Amino acid sequence: MHDTIIPVFDLGGVFVDWNPLYLFRKLFETEEEALWFHQNICTGDWNLEFDAGEIYAEGVAKLVTRFPKYWREIKAFDERWTETFGPMIQGTIDIHNELIEQDIPTFAITNFSWEKWMTRLGEWPFLEKFDGVIVSGLEGLVKPDPRIYRVFCERYGMSPESCVFIDDSEPNIVAARKFGMHGIHFKDPVHLRADLIALGLPLKA
Repeated sequence: MHDTIIPVFDLGGVFVDWNPLYLFRKLFETEEEALWFHQNICTGDWNLEFDAGEIYAEGVAKLVTRFPKYWREIKAFDERWTETFGPMIQGTIDIHNELIEQDIPTFAITNFSWEKWMTRLGEWPFLEKFDGVIVSGLEGLVKPDPRIYRVFCERYGMSPESCVFIDDSEPNIVAARKFGMHGIHFKDPVHLRADLIALGLPLKA
């Protein structure tokens, strides 16, 4: 096995643009209403419960008991969840394909509902190209909890310093670095390519 640094990717915000407001803007007349709903009803913290393993039907039912007048919009977050995604980030997909062509193993650590994760296989062809994926919803751990990086290293027999973790969330990168991994805070594929080349990965400049 060569001593190449092993790239470990986040998915949402790195491979595919994700923003619940893409859906909420369709459910409400104004930007203000969509924002208010995201900040007060279907919040980021609420979504994180699914990433930690909560079943969608149950999480939706619980929230509807608290805000019954928004039952339609809350249910839409489950039933129309695919509308929370924008376009694929093609530059990242290109980098991933180049790494695979060079026989570099690639992995992912993602905060993702295990139910929704299973619906993406086949829809997102890049997923099956990974050599392994850690899905938070199956582990009951969400980034930036350092234990999720330990689970990854133990499961795939990696030392932290042999990996570089790529995520669009700075807290997740800080946690990965504290755990001993290299970290790249993802901004765009152009910067990512340069950062990976600087770490010695065989990508076209």
